[in-house]
Amino acid sequence: MKQIEDANQEALRRMLAADPVLVDVLPAAQVIPELTDRMILHAGPPIDWERMCGPMQGAVMGIAVFEGWAPDLETAANMAAEGAFEFHPNHHFDAVGPMTGMTTLSQPVMIVENRTFGNRAYCTINEGLGKVMRFGGNDDEVLKRLAWLRDVLGPAMGKALGAGDGLPLKSLVARGLSMGDEMHQRNVACSGLTLRGLSPAMAETANDTHDLAEALAFVAGNDQFFLNIAMAMGKAIMDPVRGIEGSSLVTAMSRNGTDFGIRVSGTGDTWFTAPVEMPEGLYFPGFTEKDANPDMGDSTIVETIGLGGFAMGAAPAVAGFVGAGAASGAANFTRTMGEITVGENPEWTIPALDYLGVPTGIDIRLVVETGLAPSINTGIAHKEPGVGQVGAGVVRAPMGCFRQALETFAESVGVS
Repeated sequence: MKQIEDANQEALRRMLAADPVLVDVLPAAQVIPELTDRMILHAGPPIDWERMCGPMQGAVMGIAVFEGWAPDLETAANMAAEGAFEFHPNHHFDAVGPMTGMTTLSQPVMIVENRTFGNRAYCTINEGLGKVMRFGGNDDEVLKRLAWLRDVLGPAMGKALGAGDGLPLKSLVARGLSMGDEMHQRNVACSGLTLRGLSPAMAETANDTHDLAEALAFVAGNDQFFLNIAMAMGKAIMDPVRGIEGSSLVTAMSRNGTDFGIRVSGTGDTWFTAPVEMPEGLYFPGFTEKDANPDMGDSTIVETIGLGGFAMGAAPAVAGFVGAGAASGAANFTRTMGEITVGENPEWTIPALDYLGVPTGIDIRLVVETGLAPSINTGIAHKEPGVGQVGAGVVRAPMGCFRQALETFAESVGVS
């Protein structure tokens, strides 16, 4: 139908026209006015306490203690079961969060502004790997790190960004792709480029050299630091694509460890959900697939904009790390995802694939027609609360989401 093709071309135009810039870091309460006391934003589509998986519940317990709403983890769990906390998806508040995705009042969030369309999106700062809250960690070590992000690194980044005109992200990602990143499981290059872009201003605006050294060392030692920036960038790019009548392009993919959900431009903010899949991958020493939790997190926003699993051809080193086969096969992931998208991004290209633009604009019609579900690079959390990350892998989005979405979309455009 011409209506659908025209709508999809407009959606693709908006994606490619985006100009995402990292502009500030501020407490979440300052930029999300609807975020109130005892409100917890989480990854994925809506879910209540009873249906939350182990690591999601563990993160809720930990963040409640962090915010001072509960004196200990056991009390926090009892309070959650009694309805003391209000739960909402990050996506409902212009935000995203990795894995468990906890976003609450006092946490610092990085702000990405899409200067073409004037909208902003938010994501918390990446905590590093291992026992961290995004993987369900909640002990004193985890809470102490969150406090340091709130009190030291967040303000330092905010001051540095405020001293200039922000950090442009489109060109940074383009360079990262040429250096072997795909922006989901491999962010080594972009994390380094971000450090290089921010460190002069951080040094110039620092009040304490010890805090400065600690902040720079943390970013330098965190190969996944850029992931959360990429997520806020993805959200800022995709939000202007929402609500285009007749467009069958996916505007969000997200999971909460129980459900996988997608949103489609032409059907607005409706979630289409199906049971989330188990990732296949490699595990840290001492752990196996028996320890793993089903997939979770808002980080699939990066696949929605053509990165992550869609850009695997740029990062063959990731293929082995996530258990996706030989490095030489990484290109197949990218080429396959090209069969379910409506275009390429001419500014985000993959040198090893003759500068092929990353596949861009997931079309639910093509997903259902081909039977090819989006491929997602992901971390793996332990199924029990408090343990943290146990591996990394690849997972496919469940086809049920796309079939549901296509049925509703067809009705919206008058197709039986």
